[in-house]
This record gives sequence, C-alpha cells and structure tokens, in this order.
Amino acid sequence: MPFNDVTLRHAGDEAVAALAQELAAEIAGTAAAFDASGEFPFQHFDLLRRRGAFSLMIPRSLGGQGLTLYQLLLFQERLAQGSGATALALGWHLMAFGYLSFELQWPRPVFEKLCRDVVEQGHLINILITERDAGNLLRGAQPTTTARRTAEGYLIRGRKAFCSAAPALDQMVIYAFIEEEDRTAEFLVPRSARVRVIENWNSLGMRATASHDIEFDDVLVPLEARLNDFIPGKSGSFTTGSRAFGLQIAAVYLGIATAARDFILAFANGRHSASLGGSILDAPQVQLKLGEIELLLGASKALLYGLAERWERYADIRHRLADEVAITKTTVTQNAARIVELAMGIAGGHALSKEYPLERYLRDVQCGLYNPPQNDMVVANLARQATQRQRAPAAASTVAPDTGIAIPESPAIRAETLGIAEPVTP
Repeated sequence: MPFNDVTLRHAGDEAVAALAQELAAEIAGTAAAFDASGEFPFQHFDLLRRRGAFSLMIPRSLGGQGLTLYQLLLFQERLAQGSGATALALGWHLMAFGYLSFELQWPRPVFEKLCRDVVEQGHLINILITERDAGNLLRGAQPTTTARRTAEGYLIRGRKAFCSAAPALDQMVIYAFIEEEDRTAEFLVPRSARVRVIENWNSLGMRATASHDIEFDDVLVPLEARLNDFIPGKSGSFTTGSRAFGLQIAAVYLGIATAARDFILAFANGRHSASLGGSILDAPQVQLKLGEIELLLGASKALLYGLAERWERYADIRHRLADEVAITKTTVTQNAARIVELAMGIAGGHALSKEYPLERYLRDVQCGLYNPPQNDMVVANLARQATQRQRAPAAASTVAPDTGIAIPESPAIRAETLGIAEPVTP
C-alpha cells in the first residue's frame, strides 16, 4: 500500500476507507472458496448488513450514512481488494441509492419506505435492466418483460438476465413494457413465490456474484409499484447525473488491480534468486513491470477520483459529463486488466496456480470490459461524435474576434448538433 494515499482528503474519507479495509480483510479469507464453488457469499453479505454497508448511500435524514460519490468509490475500491465479486454485487445496490438520492424521480413515499426497508430490515436490491433477447434496456430496446394493468394492480411477466446477487435480493427494480400504453416503465417488485431464480450463472470471472436469470410469473404488484416511465433520450432514474454513480464499477476493478499489485510485491520480495544474490524484486525486468504497474495505478486513480471530485464540486456541469464518465470507466478497466497481466508476468508460471490469487484476479478483471458501458461501444460513440462535430454546419459555431478560434455558441447548440438531449439543469 502507498505510504501517502492522496485520495483520502479528510477524516471523513479516512473513516470510509478504514471501514472498507476492515470488511475486505474479513471477507478475503473465503473469497477463493466462493469463487471455486460459484455459490453466493451469504456470509459476506450478512457481515456487510451487520456493519451498515447496505445503507451507505442512503441519506442521513433517512437513517443512512449519506456517502458522496467520491466516498462510494473509495469504499468500493478497497472492498474489492478483499473480494471483487462481493464488491461488485453490493455495488449495484449502492449505485441504485446513489442515483435515487441524487435526483429522485419516484414518488417520495415509495423511496422513503424502500430506505426504511434497507436500514431497518437489511433489504438488498438491484436494478434489473438486461434481457437476453433485448440486451441492456437503457439503450432504448423494448423489454420483452410485460406489465398488464388489472383492477388489482399490474401483472408482471418476463425474464431478466445477469441479475447480480439474485439469490439474496429482497426487492427488484425492473423495466417492463405496458402494451396498452406502448410505454416502458419502472416497477418495484418484492421477492415472492412467483419470482423464481434460474441458476444459470457459470462464468469465467466474477463467479460469486451469482448473476443468475430471474423469472417473473404473473407477479401481481399494486398500482403504486409503477414508479417512473422510461422515455428514450430523456434522463431517467438511473441515467441521471451523467451516470456518474456507475463509476463504482471502475472502482471495483481498480481495487482488484491494487490487490494484484500488493500480492506481487510481497511475492517477489519473498522469492530468492541465486544469480541476483537476493529477491527477484530487484531484478531489472521485474522493476520495469512494477514501474509500469505503478504508472497505471497512479493514472487510474488520478482520472477516477479527479472526475468524481469535479462532479461533486461543480453542480452546473454534472449533467454534461457523460463522455468523461464513459472515458474514465473504459480507461480504468483497461488499465486494471493490464496491471494484473503485468503482475502475472512477474510471477511467471506460479501465476496460473490456484494456490495464489492472481489467476482469480485475472479472471475477475476481464469482466470490467463487459460491464456497462462496454468499452467498444464507448469508443464507437466517441468516434461518431467526433465525426458529427467535424461535419456539423458552420453556423453551429462562431469565431472569437480576438483569437480567430471557432467556439460553440452554447451547450444547447452542441447538444442539438450531436443529436443528444439538451443538458438538464440539476
């Protein structure tokens, strides 16, 4: 660990980091066993529940800890050093409350009751936005899951995929299509006998997230369970604020990379080389890899925490940082994968042994490339925007009289030119 952690700005940050490190140390001992079995780590989540981790992002006024975006990233990075899978599974729950606390689009009484359920009963939730046929529904696809209105409420029927923490969820936010209205809406669905977990998660990495499918067999929910309508092109409950709370995903993979760095330092320092007359840590080729690891870690932290602090400090730009959020997620997850590869290169053949955690880190860190937003889609979107800006009509810009440099007339003009929604005032 670095002697001077400059990501910790004050005593509040230090307290969050200390809690996460304590929890990470407690779950680290069984992380490999849960990875091997693919079972959901209920004992990890019992610990997290007892220590108040479920309520970290719930406002203080409602009984939670009221962490900021920045502090969420601090917590997730450190928890993931104990178990990446546990941190990621918890992260979706924390992320949901981050968005809802930032800009609530639900009826207030529903949100307050959900917060009480978490604080008082330890409920775990997730946002189920993916279907095997439709993909990620936040991209605008129509759900195959349907909601049919009746006199008693809505009947929910369908199947969601990649539902992290599926065996442990108490309540689920789902997207369902209302055929008679030709509209997609968000519904809050509690666990019941008609909510069935289909245990089909058998992945290369993040095995202990238990991200199984969940089937809804005509689940009846009350009319007030319809929380918010999804309108393509408009900021929704979980896309608001430039999707900044999704940066917790990047923090998880940064934590895995940091764990790989810490392991390989101890491993290399403890391996004797007769030709060197000391540990392999001093070998030039090892030093070169370690230097690159430190460079990538430092750059990732500067990018991730720098963006989070900018997002928090300047409220006027929070809704205009979507590209920066996507770029940061992509860069940090790519760097994390490279860091683990470098650590494995130092360990050599030992890296492949299940006696050591590097092979698990390697498998887990690959999943960051596929968590939303996926890296290839981010790159394609950035290229499309650059192309559109280049081909935009000359009328979309004016010339600054003193410099002769073309500058945009306004954020609204830029939004129209790029074909995106006009920036929303927080």
